[in-house]
Amino acid sequence: MTTTARPIRVMIADDQMMVRQGFTVLLNTQPDIEVVGQAVDGADAVAKAAELGPDVVLMDIRMPGTGGIEATSVITASGSEAKVLVLTTFDLDEYVYEALRAGASGFLLKDASADQLAEAVRVVAAGEALLSPNITKRLITEFSRLGAPRAPSKARIAELTERETEVLALIAQGLSNAEIAARLVVAEQTVKTHVGRILVKLGLRDRTQAAVFAYETGLVRPAGY
Repeated sequence: MTTTARPIRVMIADDQMMVRQGFTVLLNTQPDIEVVGQAVDGADAVAKAAELGPDVVLMDIRMPGTGGIEATSVITASGSEAKVLVLTTFDLDEYVYEALRAGASGFLLKDASADQLAEAVRVVAAGEALLSPNITKRLITEFSRLGAPRAPSKARIAELTERETEVLALIAQGLSNAEIAARLVVAEQTVKTHVGRILVKLGLRDRTQAAVFAYETGLVRPAGY
């Protein structure tokens, strides 16, 4: 007897009805994705996420009242298993860094194609980070502006093995598991194992938080700093 995998449950939070409805139509055409609800602002998103228990929340970064960043922070801090995929109009949005700090697992441009949208949902639902090269550059720029790393967190790096520390640094540079495996000349499954241990040891949700952690603690520094 064969069993069918449960579809990825998605909730869409955006103050524009056309965006919500458009994304709903696009995602519901995918056999492995189901839109289970919509929210009109951040406060509504927090309430609906608690009620519906989605796997992924598509979160508009700018909404009236409670915005996407605050809503993301509340959802990720609540113990919810939901991953937040932030929707933005510009890939170098000024709020990108704040949203990552709030616990977002990645970013998606609102003009993404249907295929890009569906794949982004799948990537984030699987526990991976959706961090484009442009977003990584934005992170580097922001950490350069902020200056010195946060010393109190540095001690946590000591919990990692030498190889895990190496893998963490490569994650922060935006490399995928396959690229890290090629760089270190190891199997991709070995890299996946290292990444899993890094997240557990540091108490992080995903690769995006790992990248933020690496920069904040000074493990990785932008060139020239």
